Amino acid sequence: MAVGVRTQDLRKVYNSSPPAGAAGGFIARADAKGGKQPKTQIPALDGLSLEILPGEIFGLLGPNGAGKSTTVGVLTTRVRPTSGQAWIGDHDVWKEQAQVKRLIGVVPQRPNLDFSLTAREILIFHAAYFGIGSKQRNDRADALLEKFKLTERAHQMVRGFSGGMMQRLSIARAMMHDPQVLFLDEPSAGLDPQTRILLWEIIREYHQAGKTVLLTTHNMEEADALCQRLAIVDHGHVIAQGTPVDLKASIPGGYLLRLRFGNQTADLLQRLQALAGVREVRAADSTGADVYADRGGSLIPEIATLAANAGAELSDVHISEPSLENLFLHHTGRSLRD
Repeated sequence: MAVGVRTQDLRKVYNSSPPAGAAGGFIARADAKGGKQPKTQIPALDGLSLEILPGEIFGLLGPNGAGKSTTVGVLTTRVRPTSGQAWIGDHDVWKEQAQVKRLIGVVPQRPNLDFSLTAREILIFHAAYFGIGSKQRNDRADALLEKFKLTERAHQMVRGFSGGMMQRLSIARAMMHDPQVLFLDEPSAGLDPQTRILLWEIIREYHQAGKTVLLTTHNMEEADALCQRLAIVDHGHVIAQGTPVDLKASIPGGYLLRLRFGNQTADLLQRLQALAGVREVRAADSTGADVYADRGGSLIPEIATLAANAGAELSDVHISEPSLENLFLHHTGRSLRD
């Protein structure tokens, strides 16, 4: 039976010394006695609530530092939340950790393989931790090594593996005890295109077996290709949630035109807003503007004429069709890769 995942108002605040030159994003708390260096609170999750349906591929999309890895850390019992609750199936993550660990498989953002073991030994030992019998774990290890194209390297120490091979082995290890929920934290980061396609095929196959998959990514193509639903997170909370199709359809007008002028003025932005088909205009900086519109290329001659009449030369244009990147730009004003 497929298992779902749920969080309710998750909050996580880290305490650490302020880094040199720290700017926004940190909340200083002065010591009550006034004699010690103030502590700094770093909010990683800020009331994050999610419901991942049993048997679906769900994505957490957002830039570095958005709270994706912290969310996975909480759900996999590695990070204790400051407040809020999380469940894997009917099990409270922090009250029933042993039961939760039997239900989940985890692939961390960076491989944490034992370099003193061979690839096959890593899989065998992992299965043994979960009480899987000798024959079954040997058969399963052989099958997964073949699936991940690692059979020829099965008896070699992993210290000589490439990054892509280590990532494949990490995913195979997470699957050894046949978990009901598979967590993948940035699974395709640093992978070559061929390995990425192989990984996507394996994720889809695992999902087709009735398993729940939660992956974090800042790769829009990956989220669009794999996820049935996703949540875009930033600063520790959800800013948009739904299917990729529905989220892209929610962008005003659909098209995003990123414009740059030699001389941008408030009057120029107002004139852009008045053009037929333009839904929304936002100043990007002192020389740029983001225009959300019902049409793309056909608007450029009108924009160029308008800019010339206003004494503002149009120097650069970038047009993009509806995408998850555009959605994130609309909500936050910055790129997913920032």
